[in-house]
Amino acid sequence: MDWDKLRIFHAVADAGSLTHAGDKLNLSQSAVSRQVRGLEESLNATLFHRHARGLILTEQGELLFDATTAMNKRLDTASARIRDSEEEVFGDLRVTSTIGFGTLWLAPRLVKLYAKYPDLRVDLMLEERVLDLPMREADVAIRMKEPSQADLIRKRLMTVKMQLFATQAYLDENGVPDSLDAMVEHRLICQSVNATQVGASSTLVKQMLTYDVRSLLTVNNYFGVLQAVLQDLGIGVLPDYVSAEDTRLVKVLPDVESADVPVFLAYPEELRQSKRIAAFRDFVQEEITAYRKALRARENA
Repeated sequence: MDWDKLRIFHAVADAGSLTHAGDKLNLSQSAVSRQVRGLEESLNATLFHRHARGLILTEQGELLFDATTAMNKRLDTASARIRDSEEEVFGDLRVTSTIGFGTLWLAPRLVKLYAKYPDLRVDLMLEERVLDLPMREADVAIRMKEPSQADLIRKRLMTVKMQLFATQAYLDENGVPDSLDAMVEHRLICQSVNATQVGASSTLVKQMLTYDVRSLLTVNNYFGVLQAVLQDLGIGVLPDYVSAEDTRLVKVLPDVESADVPVFLAYPEELRQSKRIAAFRDFVQEEITAYRKALRARENA
């Protein structure tokens, strides 16, 4: 199929007029008309209904226009990725992370990224499924374990632990447990052991469930656990970074915690020179440095 004819067809379909398309393409109306007719003949299909008010796509024309629109978007994306290795930070950046980390840690900080790079367009994809970076399902990932896929650049960002938290209001009303045995008098809020989560978190939850807790609420992500805890519903198993973000949370049984959970940033080798990736990587690293300072200040307070 002739790419030039497709380009001209797309312009005509977008403008709804041979004349307007010709003006945009710097071609005469007759030249545009010839290209469209040639495309219709090669496809053996009518692409436009012609009437006094302009051109309307036929059903076959709609199908082709959808295809050329998608092609244009892919070409624009490819062009942006080629250019952004040499120019300022701009364009689309697809970031994937877990629901908990993306919602509770990353998303609230993006205002700083946009303030610095207002032309950046972030597509934040939060899900527990590990997206395939080499196959370009996303540009960059923040994951709770080291990626195993080949051809990725990896950077360890920080370590997270799962700990127990409640609100002061809940503890004032229900008392503060002084041991795991005392948890039987409290409602435990945690991720379900059947939910997708890191092994260290699952291990801690399973340990907690060996105690005959009075009541249990399970949620399939940490955002839901946090919301329940903030409503004074019980004691929740949450990542330690929430304590630096929300002063309403009080750590319960400080010695009870999961094993270390490493947090990695990863992106494809082919994006090594990308300005967008470099900007996001540096932003995350700066925010982690600030987070660590805030966490130390909270612990020393």
